[in-house]
Amino acid sequence: MSLFVIVKFLHVLLAIIAVGFNATYGVWLARVAREPVPTQSFVLKGVKRLDDWFANPAYVLLAVTGVTMVFVGELKFTTFWIAGGIVLWAIAVALGFFVYTPMLRNQIHALETAGPESDDYKRYAGNARFLGIVLAAIVVVIVFLMVTKPTLS
Repeated sequence: MSLFVIVKFLHVLLAIIAVGFNATYGVWLARVAREPVPTQSFVLKGVKRLDDWFANPAYVLLAVTGVTMVFVGELKFTTFWIAGGIVLWAIAVALGFFVYTPMLRNQIHALETAGPESDDYKRYAGNARFLGIVLAAIVVVIVFLMVTKPTLS
């Protein structure tokens, strides 16, 4: 078994972890939307913990394994599907770390201090939902690029 295959296995496993955890957030948040505040808070904090401890580290390690595969597999960063994936990954990670994570923190705070009917909570929840959809779309495109490896010719 080659080093490339081992790194590729780790890359795919990390993608499953990152995308898999992210895919559950909408289900959890929709499921808890009409529950009492303590339950909503518990679930939001759970989603944040999953994001902070599993999904986000997996996305960071995806970059490490992806770059490693380029070098080990004698691939080129200028290949369309690799370059496109890297650009989209950078956009998704920046939005995730610098927009979604703070927004989720603010959503939790607004829920616990002002309640689910407050304008602040509704604004954060709506923005987080919208951004979650945008991030999901970006990740789907990345997965498409990585699986199909399209070329521009």
